[in-house]
Amino acid sequence: QVQLAESGGGLVQAGGSLRLSCAASGNIFSINAMGWYRQAPGKQRELVAIATSGGSTNYADSVKGRFTISRDNAKNTVYLQMNSLKPDDTAVYYCNVAAAYGFSRWGQGTQVTVSS
Repeated sequence: QVQLAESGGGLVQAGGSLRLSCAASGNIFSINAMGWYRQAPGKQRELVAIATSGGSTNYADSVKGRFTISRDNAKNTVYLQMNSLKPDDTAVYYCNVAAAYGFSRWGQGTQVTVSS
C-alpha cells in the first residue's frame, strides 16, 4: 500500500514563506516524477511544479522565480519551497507521485492560506 504524507501548509501573510513536504512510503517501483498541484475554491486543479527522476523541473508561470521544487530520491520525498507568497496562492496543495506502469497517487492535500 503506497501512502503519501504531506506536511507544511498553514496560514501566512503575503510576502511570507512556507515549505511543503511530501514523503512517499510503501512499495513504489521506479518513480518517474513527483510534483505539486493546487486547487483553489471554484477552480480546477492545476500544476504548480514537477520534478522528474532525470533531474528536470517544470513550473507554472505564476510561480516561477518564487517557488522551488526539490527531491530527496533516497527518501522518496519532494519539497516545495514557496517564497514571496501572494493571496492568489491560497489553495489546497496536493502532492502527486507518478511511477512505472501508469501508477499515480495523490496525497490528501494541505491547505495554504495567504492573507493580504
